[in-house]
Amino acid sequence: MPVDECILNKILGKVQKPARYLGNEWNSCHKDHGQVKLKTAFAFPDLYEVGMSNQGLKILYDSVNSNPELLMERVFAPAADMEDLLREYDMPLFALESREAVGNFDLIGFSLQYELSFTNVINMLDLSGIPLYSDKRDEQDPLIIGGGPCVYNPEPLAPFFDFFVVGEAEEVLPDILSEIASLKAKGMNKGDLLVELSTHDGIYVPSFYQPVYDNGILQGLKKLEPRAPDSIKKRYVEDLDRAPYPTAPVISYIETIHDRAVVELFRGCARGCRFCQAGYTFRPVRRRSQESVVNTARQIIDATGYDEIALSSLSSTDYPDLELLINQFDTVFPNGRVKCSLPSLRLDSYSVKLADQIHHGRRSSLTFAPEAATERLRKVIKKNISEEDIFKALEDAVKAGWQGFKLYFMIGLPTEKDEDVEAIPELCRRIRKYFKKQEGRSLKISVSVSTFVPKAHTPFQWEPQLPVDQVVRRQEILKKGFSNMPGFDYSWHDAKTSMLEAVYARGDRRLAPVLERAWQLGCRFDGWSEHFSFDNWKKAFHDTGIDPETFAYQQFKYDQPLPWDHINCGVKKEIFVSEHHKAMQIDAEEGGADGTFEL
Repeated sequence: MPVDECILNKILGKVQKPARYLGNEWNSCHKDHGQVKLKTAFAFPDLYEVGMSNQGLKILYDSVNSNPELLMERVFAPAADMEDLLREYDMPLFALESREAVGNFDLIGFSLQYELSFTNVINMLDLSGIPLYSDKRDEQDPLIIGGGPCVYNPEPLAPFFDFFVVGEAEEVLPDILSEIASLKAKGMNKGDLLVELSTHDGIYVPSFYQPVYDNGILQGLKKLEPRAPDSIKKRYVEDLDRAPYPTAPVISYIETIHDRAVVELFRGCARGCRFCQAGYTFRPVRRRSQESVVNTARQIIDATGYDEIALSSLSSTDYPDLELLINQFDTVFPNGRVKCSLPSLRLDSYSVKLADQIHHGRRSSLTFAPEAATERLRKVIKKNISEEDIFKALEDAVKAGWQGFKLYFMIGLPTEKDEDVEAIPELCRRIRKYFKKQEGRSLKISVSVSTFVPKAHTPFQWEPQLPVDQVVRRQEILKKGFSNMPGFDYSWHDAKTSMLEAVYARGDRRLAPVLERAWQLGCRFDGWSEHFSFDNWKKAFHDTGIDPETFAYQQFKYDQPLPWDHINCGVKKEIFVSEHHKAMQIDAEEGGADGTFEL
């Protein structure tokens, strides 16, 4: 039964942005619950505005609902005011389209995009009246599944989930849901159903594996179910042109983070930056044909009325014949009726040329990510651009009329030294000085500096994160460097949130009780600075007897079992070892280290 409409209307009259909870947007899908075989709630553990910008949500929503026997509705993490009122009126969390209580669905699928959303997962389960841990749930409770980037190390969340889908889900998920519906119709119990599902590639059932520890050190996983695989092989879409893709996405009533149409050019990236998880886990590179891109874009614009379309990929300018594609868009959408954008640009002159072609004389700002300000460190992380490339790209942009730039850097990268940090404001100073002299202009430059977080399935997965006090010290170096440079907009990521991200990116199942305790202490929306409380997290670690530094600051050894070793991302571990060796060798040859980097 849906939630009480009278009470809900009273609640919606008291919250900010009630449109977050309406569910009757243009292109939303409404089905009769009595006419489908399986009901799934797609749960995004962040605010509506963030979740509705997620392309994965749109793809799966379209993919599942295109099957008349299946239903997928949406639910997002309620904002603090909405949560308080739900608890005050004893109303369960509900799906948007039908306003049915989430706990009444057959299955709840969480999109796990970033580690700092994990407390929201716990909160959404609790608001739905569902026991938090999988071994506490019975046959009447929904199956809880997870997917997304964080599933490449799902262990900190493993005790809360029935199974995970590893990899790309748009083709496999409808098939899995249909199989679940068939098995449930036959009366199969949850345990046997999970055994059947575990035989499929990409399905990881955590309860079939038990972590083994020796003096607090993980030794690996012991398999409890003989039919479960030793390694979970990721699923991926082989042919993007044949894969489902939403051409009539849901249109929000309120502005979302990315409020525009999106067409994916390709998946994967061949550049191999050593810090980038997506660059490895989305391999192999697969491209959409130009015909498919143009036809999809036309259908989306017709169905939505958007006036901007983003050509999306990890490195969009690597798409072959991109100039020709942009020219086709000018033909399909004449007179500038629809603007194109490239969300990811390389720092080179070709990218500047494409940006100029797309913007048709409109000049706002260009965004580039050098990541590091010294050539040595860029070589270490395999960001293959020289300082000459940087100045040449910016010079071409300035000559084309661009005056504003956003530059992204990282600190805390492996082998980084103080001089690498000091080089960031120094590079920016020289950029401004050069163009002031050459062009007589003072460029507007925004600089954003994040903190490196070592991620699973990358060549830097063995590396520790820089301790918080050292991150803060290096941030102070940057503040001092920019302090005498008026006109620069400098921002940085909070060192403590980055530390927490590293803990959960590198952690194992021992972190599940910490997550529960942090939630009990009030932790929600940890990725939002106004909500994040490091004091509450410190208390959670203290109360559960877990030292977060064990996970964030540990230097793993090559032969040491890692929490995510059972997840097969499609890239052999030997390749990561080789790339890590190459990075450390570059540092040694450039005079940065003594070369003793055996782990």
